[in-house]
Amino acid sequence: MSKPQDVASTDFAHVFAHVRDTALLESTSALLEWDERTGLPAAAGGYRAEQLTYLCGVIHQRKTDSRYGELLATLRQSDLAQDTTSQVGATIARLHKDFQRNTRLPIDLVQAISKATVLGQQAWEKARAANDWAYFQPYMTEIFLLRRREAELLAEEGGSLYDALLDQYEEGARSEQLTAIFANLRDELVRLVQELADAPHRPTGKSWERAVPVAQQREVSRWIAGRIGYSFERGRLDETSHPFCTTLGPDDCRILTRYQAEFFPSGFYGTLHEAGHGMYEQGLLADWYGLPPGMAASLGVHESQSRLWENFVGRSHAFWKWCFPEVAQRVGSAWQGLSAEDVYRDANLVEPSLVRVEADEVTYNLHILIRFEIEQQLMSGTLEVKDAPAAWNERYQHYLGIQPPSDRDGILQDVHWSAGLVGYFPTYSLGNLYAAQLMEAASDRLGDLDGLFEKGEFQPLLEWLQQEVHVQGFCLHPGTLVEKVCGKSLDAQPLVRYLRRKLEPVYGV
Repeated sequence: MSKPQDVASTDFAHVFAHVRDTALLESTSALLEWDERTGLPAAAGGYRAEQLTYLCGVIHQRKTDSRYGELLATLRQSDLAQDTTSQVGATIARLHKDFQRNTRLPIDLVQAISKATVLGQQAWEKARAANDWAYFQPYMTEIFLLRRREAELLAEEGGSLYDALLDQYEEGARSEQLTAIFANLRDELVRLVQELADAPHRPTGKSWERAVPVAQQREVSRWIAGRIGYSFERGRLDETSHPFCTTLGPDDCRILTRYQAEFFPSGFYGTLHEAGHGMYEQGLLADWYGLPPGMAASLGVHESQSRLWENFVGRSHAFWKWCFPEVAQRVGSAWQGLSAEDVYRDANLVEPSLVRVEADEVTYNLHILIRFEIEQQLMSGTLEVKDAPAAWNERYQHYLGIQPPSDRDGILQDVHWSAGLVGYFPTYSLGNLYAAQLMEAASDRLGDLDGLFEKGEFQPLLEWLQQEVHVQGFCLHPGTLVEKVCGKSLDAQPLVRYLRRKLEPVYGV
């Protein structure tokens, strides 16, 4: 692995310095966003929107600077750019692509999107707390209008508006391709849900009905995040209304979760999920921070890391054999009378539920499919924002057989659309698919993973992921990266195999 300072090119040195300075501004913006989600006074929302909008404009000006563009164009013709999978070649290729994309967007539109999404997230917080869709609707209408304008400027000739936004999160992904993959996955999962519903040994879920004081949950969450490999020297754990992970610099990656005294898994699995994101960020190359070799390959790959630790590790039998006595000791009487087997079985209860972030591994992807279908319709104009709650409820009835009792547990449950993250949701299911393939590859390479987990040994898996995924950065197309590591292209069958191999013994089918 080379360092950017070692590249013998004055033009590259200028580009590197320019991008690193831009990254300083972006990390400052991220810090303001983190602060907004963790403790911003209610009256300060308007000024925070001004701050973030101003910074967004300055960042956009730097990303579209003409001299910067000339340097990239020169580098594109140089020998340094020939191998687009090398660190330097990938940097030149992707920065040039980003420059071309950014120059299509006028600064007033970029700033309008920034302001609308900052105010939109603030409005979403209030609307969700008050279960007031009508309050949030105009904000969401404005956000989708602006994102549609952006997509019109970015879309390839003949390409869909939705794909123009999807490409920002998962390079090269197309909705037509994802629709086919998800349809195959949906059919397999619906069949599995039906089989498990009639199984003779269904878990009861009663372990999770035990109330655990939030103070004890905080202790458990901090302990488990550190135990699997998240570094608190380079990060911290806080609380928020919707869990997330954010990076404020090469040595500052912060994770946030939420706790419910009456539902222990919310905080526990939320922490494992965000710690997975955090460990990916902490595994990136700090010398290349802000440039492709120091960036995540895609949101799908990012979600593969979070879902891997949350589910493939955190819901495994071996994990709970080791983890149960550790957690039981920390929560005291709350888990008195429970066993590792009780908790493991309940961690793998499969049943339709309202809230995506608390859904089981099987039905989770149906939650994603609902959002994927709705946001495509919102972008194409075949569905109006005012009708989105009804479309949401209809799909929940169709796919999961349940009806949200309120918009708080329905269309207002996720922060994504208020933040303008249109095209983000399908990356969660991609993450599940990637994670299944990565775990098969890790098992082939490392041997008995369950034997390691039973002893609380997670470092071998983390080190393998760091070497195979994290330090690779964004030098390869995400699908190419996973295929290189796993030896196979994207496929739904590894996920289906994993789910059946685990759940059939639990349910006795």
